[in-house]
Amino acid sequence: MKRIILLSIAVFLFATSYAQQKHSFTFSGKQFLLDGKPYQIISGEMHPARIPKEYWRHRIQMAKAMGCNTIAAYVFWNYLEEKEGVFDFKSENRNIAEFIKICQQEKMWVLLRPGPYVCAEWDFGGLPPYLLKTPDIKVRCMDSRYMSAVNRYIVNLAREVKSLQCTNGGPMLMVQIENEYGSFGNDKQYMEELRKLWKKNGIVIPFYTSDGATPYMLEAGNIDGAAIGLDSGSNDGDFEQATKRNPNVPAFSGETYPGWLTHWGEKFAKPDTNELKKEITYLLKNKKSFNFYVIHGGTNFGFTAGANAGSPTQYNPDITSYDYDAPINEQGLPTPKYYMLRNLIKQYVDYPVPEIPAAIKTIEIPEIQLYQSGSIWQNFPDPYLSPQPKPMEAYNQNQGLMLYRTELIGHKSGKLTIWEPHDYALVFLNHKFIDTVKRDGGKWTVTLPKYDSTVKNPVLDILVEGMGHINFAQFMIDRKGITDRVTLNGMTLMNWEIFPFPMGYKYVKETSKNQSLENHQPGIFYKGKFELSETGDTYFDMRKYSKGILYVNGHNLGRYWNIGPQQRLYCPASWLKKGENEIIVFDLHQMDAANISGYKTME
Repeated sequence: MKRIILLSIAVFLFATSYAQQKHSFTFSGKQFLLDGKPYQIISGEMHPARIPKEYWRHRIQMAKAMGCNTIAAYVFWNYLEEKEGVFDFKSENRNIAEFIKICQQEKMWVLLRPGPYVCAEWDFGGLPPYLLKTPDIKVRCMDSRYMSAVNRYIVNLAREVKSLQCTNGGPMLMVQIENEYGSFGNDKQYMEELRKLWKKNGIVIPFYTSDGATPYMLEAGNIDGAAIGLDSGSNDGDFEQATKRNPNVPAFSGETYPGWLTHWGEKFAKPDTNELKKEITYLLKNKKSFNFYVIHGGTNFGFTAGANAGSPTQYNPDITSYDYDAPINEQGLPTPKYYMLRNLIKQYVDYPVPEIPAAIKTIEIPEIQLYQSGSIWQNFPDPYLSPQPKPMEAYNQNQGLMLYRTELIGHKSGKLTIWEPHDYALVFLNHKFIDTVKRDGGKWTVTLPKYDSTVKNPVLDILVEGMGHINFAQFMIDRKGITDRVTLNGMTLMNWEIFPFPMGYKYVKETSKNQSLENHQPGIFYKGKFELSETGDTYFDMRKYSKGILYVNGHNLGRYWNIGPQQRLYCPASWLKKGENEIIVFDLHQMDAANISGYKTME
């Protein structure tokens, strides 16, 4: 026992002295210098918000065991400030400072990527959707209303992390300004103002930017004195573009892609591994610094998945899993790609690469019987009244569902057009389901059949699901719900009742209290209980359901959709418990209960 106590004291003293040691991280021409010596960054990116807090250390250890010496981490502004002016750095997996401290405890340096915009296939690219309640707001520029919110974010985040800079004895080496700005805009004043705000709030370590390796992107996105991240930098030509932009600062591959993102309705992205090996060999052989985007993706729990759009009418929402075909999969396991990269990196680095940590336990859960337990049509909130429909954000709602209701006066059947449905709408006439309208493609018209003549003014209901806010490129001003108006045979329909359904767990639990269904129409809750003698990670298979949301013990696991490719939703062990567990499914289309099971893998 005495030996154990002495050993614990020694470890504590070593860790304390390590934490207190101050370091310098500087630029010298094209080199990064750590304490005055050339330093090659070999970074693995992961996002604390996408990883259950209980697994932060495990995932960091997995990156280190692949040969990385640094962790890059996006910070999602909208995850920390869900309500305007209210910041949360403590609950669930929001404690950014703690994540950085764990990196240091594991002897890993940190690149912080705080935005304010980050992209990352995350809802609205990390920007808070409450900004969109201002009708004419412009983002990622010097719009005073946007910049006021940015200033508030930087003040609050800097307060959390400034003590963790390497100059203060922490592991943070650099901070990125914005993200891939050259793909979006050219407001250099905006970029400079961001740097000034970080400095004003105590961030004194070097800055960098990240942009595609093309002249116009680097000219618009990089600012003088900031290192150049290339997305990606994979050959001499890419790094020559950085030299042309600024030969006096280091350049590195800010995002080297071992995998790629996947949208609903696509096949899982699985990039060519031979090309990846070729890229990493080039970077290692030429002593280029680089960052794997991502080494481990994690999960878009809840409503955090973003979306892409190549045109005003195209819309591609991201799946819930952020597995990304990364070297460390969604559940934290090493893949064949991981072993290839580990073996490759070990050939070039002069520091020891530790053994791979033990895997997190997984379990299978036998078939769980579910039953109908309520309907969205049974627990209405008080409505807003409006002459014309307004989007969700106008009513301080950023996610979930919104129901738009009006009576038909004049035209009562024919061609109904929603201008525009963001993003998925179910149309009902007198409580009867008529059709579905998807945002993608601009086909927003359905046919209303001739109505029951005994009803004077038929009731039209449009239930709209807002999926991910667009997170990249030129169409990011992306409000949810009905964004303009609704017409029937060209006539604009007026005088709407608008019912918000944010789909938080409190509402879900109340609405699914074993109620008999008054109106048997789509929008049904299903509930079940299951017993566990042990806990472990699992994947719930949703193939028997259509489209909706899954809640386990109060946790929103995210969206499922039978168009695939994802059919199973990841549930970490920490969200399960020994004894009785509860599962609730909300489905937009399913009319009959079906049983579900838990599996050890996603596929």
